[in-house]
Amino acid sequence: MLNIRSYPLGFIQTNCYIISNAEKECLIFDPGGEGEKLISEVRRLNLKPLAILLTHAHFDHIGAVEDVREAFRIPVYIHTAEKKWLLDPSKNGSAKYAEIPSIICKAADNILENESNLAIGSFEMQLLHTPGHSPGSITYYFADAEFAIVGDTLFQNSIGRTDLPSGNQAELMKSIHTKLLALPESTIIYPGHGPATTIEDEMESNPFLNGF
Repeated sequence: MLNIRSYPLGFIQTNCYIISNAEKECLIFDPGGEGEKLISEVRRLNLKPLAILLTHAHFDHIGAVEDVREAFRIPVYIHTAEKKWLLDPSKNGSAKYAEIPSIICKAADNILENESNLAIGSFEMQLLHTPGHSPGSITYYFADAEFAIVGDTLFQNSIGRTDLPSGNQAELMKSIHTKLLALPESTIIYPGHGPATTIEDEMESNPFLNGF
């Protein structure tokens, strides 16, 4: 059985998820900030990180990538459409805000190009390319455990914004309709901000999905 822990971190409290197994191996999704706090928590729990996986490369999802990568010597995964965003504050959006330092990461260690199954250690997940909020947005779907890490594609009673550079409303709605709403209705959705929800709940009550 997998253990899912959520930590709102950084400038706008982005959800970082730590998924661990019985052997205390773990995957870290979207370490958005407060690297020292996150690293201390991983060590307090005596976890053994295997990788950092990014749903996309907006600044609020990557702020602690380098701190965590260096602390645990683990690889970073990102979709090919946003591999250059890690290195460019104008693309990842951090250059826009005077309140935070510009974020420049090293290149990702692993580039995800196709929808496929991904195995890291004993963790197995399905990659779903879900663009719209950003061109390289990825959903990581754990079919056996019936949950998905969706980034900023879908929220409880809301959807991802598309008014940022490279956002696309039509693509976002297509991603939600053809990829996320196609998952079993019992699937738990872990979004980039706010509380968890389910596909069933969003199909029934999300006002942005009327007609879908």
